[in-house]
Amino acid sequence: MPPFEPPHWTPELWMAFPFIGLLFSIAVLPLVAHRFWNRLKNQTGVSLVFAVPIVMIYAQHSPHLLGEQLRDYLSFVLLLSSLYIASGGIHIAGGLNSSPLANAALLGLGAVISNFIGTTGASMVLIRPLLRANAHRKHHAHLPIFFIFLVSNIGGALTPLGDPPLFLGFLSGVPFFWTLRLFPLWLVSVSVLLLVFYFTDRTILALDKTSPKALVSGDPVKVRGKRNLFCFALIIVATFLPIPYREALMIVAAIVSVWITPKSYHTANGFSHVPILEVAVIFLGIFITMLPALELLRNYGGELGVTQPWQFFWSAGGFSSFLDNAPTYMTFAALAQGLHLGGPYMGMPETLLLAISAGAVFFGAITYIGNAPNFMVRSIAEHSGWKMPSFFGYMLWSIGILIPLFLLITLIFLR
Repeated sequence: MPPFEPPHWTPELWMAFPFIGLLFSIAVLPLVAHRFWNRLKNQTGVSLVFAVPIVMIYAQHSPHLLGEQLRDYLSFVLLLSSLYIASGGIHIAGGLNSSPLANAALLGLGAVISNFIGTTGASMVLIRPLLRANAHRKHHAHLPIFFIFLVSNIGGALTPLGDPPLFLGFLSGVPFFWTLRLFPLWLVSVSVLLLVFYFTDRTILALDKTSPKALVSGDPVKVRGKRNLFCFALIIVATFLPIPYREALMIVAAIVSVWITPKSYHTANGFSHVPILEVAVIFLGIFITMLPALELLRNYGGELGVTQPWQFFWSAGGFSSFLDNAPTYMTFAALAQGLHLGGPYMGMPETLLLAISAGAVFFGAITYIGNAPNFMVRSIAEHSGWKMPSFFGYMLWSIGILIPLFLLITLIFLR
């Protein structure tokens, strides 16, 4: 006999506290208890401490929602894991230039290819070459930060393959190429960020007084492990398949990647399963504990008084900074549909759909947990010996750079 499920059960406000507690732990523990937090088993324990009460509540009152959330989490982790493994088999070697112009070019390239292999795939392929090329520099933490801005988030705004929220929109009836309407916002954002990055990198490089001889390797650039592009193709195809075929094909792609990749490529990349395991355990807690927060937003979001495109951009973006941007996208799409304004796609005007799409994608760069690749980039950088900013330290960068940019985007496109 199935468990009793009361009709119309809704979570209470206090049930969002475990989510807040987990976010606080992710932000504070690396600062006050670095050795404790740096162990995978301790990260797992912290994640479960906050997740277990929500599991018990939803198992009793709304097991189907809990099951759906865990299913989404499994799909999420398998997608990230398969992309991580496939990218770990691609090794870019040779004369990588670490000049400000070359670094900006690499970030620009990442912002483009993230639309074809996803922000996660592009991040995993390019972050290691960026780290290796600039490892000799004394002050270099800004490089992964701008990488997260451009490659792990904003870059993937042009296609449904680029970012999960846009893919959910595609599955909900938005035409595949409709997201190209975001191109003007994408172009302004990417151009501004690349300019800011270039002058920031040039200034910091001058302060470092790094020897020019350290900037270029004499060997030609070579891309090894190109057979893994076949695995990327399998993963992209998998995203169009229903459950469980989607997940099965992703697993196959990961297994094939391991099979066809020489160990020397993994060794050269410094490939380790620890970063993806850290993401898996942290986001397990996030997916579970954010369930009440998302439901409260769905139930009471209409009271926010959000009706204008700029309001949808900032409110959807604000929540996407801390909640997973895919369900946040769908939640604010539902709020827009509730206005009963009509429209060609998803039952809303295209101006609102554009604002929600841009907000969900762009604001994912505000925090380390706004989008999964953010946390993976941070983890890979730290395991490569880089000292990354804390949770709040990163937000000082993101708020100082991105919020003025988003205000500009609002004034130009969303008034």
